[in-house]
Amino acid sequence: MAHPQIAAFARLAEGKAAPTRRIEGQQTLMARTVHAVEYDPIHDEIVVPNQFAQAILTFRGSANGGEAPIRVIQGSRTQMRGSSGLLLDPVNGEIYIGGLVFPREAQGDVAPIRTSPGGVDAVAPTHNLLIASQFSDERTRSGPSRLLIYDRLAERGAKPLRVIGGPRTMLDTDIKEIRVYGDWLVVGHDGVQGTTPSGRSFVGVWSIYDEGDVPPRWTVGGPGGMLIKPRGMDLDPKHQTIIVSDKELNAVLTYHLPEMFRQSDGPPTGKASRSDFGALIPSADRGSFAGDFQTFWRHLSGWLLAP
Repeated sequence: MAHPQIAAFARLAEGKAAPTRRIEGQQTLMARTVHAVEYDPIHDEIVVPNQFAQAILTFRGSANGGEAPIRVIQGSRTQMRGSSGLLLDPVNGEIYIGGLVFPREAQGDVAPIRTSPGGVDAVAPTHNLLIASQFSDERTRSGPSRLLIYDRLAERGAKPLRVIGGPRTMLDTDIKEIRVYGDWLVVGHDGVQGTTPSGRSFVGVWSIYDEGDVPPRWTVGGPGGMLIKPRGMDLDPKHQTIIVSDKELNAVLTYHLPEMFRQSDGPPTGKASRSDFGALIPSADRGSFAGDFQTFWRHLSGWLLAP
């Protein structure tokens, strides 16, 4: 039986470091497993789902020990059906879970305010967009994956504004996590099919303006790297790092990618887009000659495309 807890570690913790605090115990109302943990930096709150109780639990950001949640969304009117994923939009004050949208401050047995497209993994409030992931065969949940970009207020059944997918994306199997920073989509790809490591797992970065079969602008942790089964992911803009948890390694890995945090992208100009230039070279690991050349090329292509 798993030990349900939310553990906090020092940012520079390494190896077998002990957590600085834990949220755990019966009063927390957490179930045996937590598949999503969202932090709201605007309101200093932690939000998690309880898939077995069909509930959303909100804790104080500084919660510790057997502390009860400050709000619980649960009941027949919520229409929740055991979803293990959860997404928070602190800017617009909304929670996404299982194709349903609730106000952040909702409490008790409340109905959702609207539906959302299936598979929503991230919100880009400054762009007013939703980003979802989808298998090529959703019925069997198999085949290559793709990224779908919607209007933020799109509901169930809406058509995406843009789709990113195809062989050059290297999104062979399952997308586990998506984060947004400025104009960038940071995507955690689990390349494991079955139980055998494939070497195809990685974190890739695309522009929010990309469309079609375009390769990632940068990759970290793979393909052919240390990541095996990435699950959780978050960004630390202050220290220009991407933080990834790996289920197979039972570890948290931190990658430094200053290029992404220093640059921004823009919509296509009509003559050529940055994704057209970026597609001319493959993604490469930071620190290699190819990676250094890739960074140089990004700066050069940005200068060439500047108005």
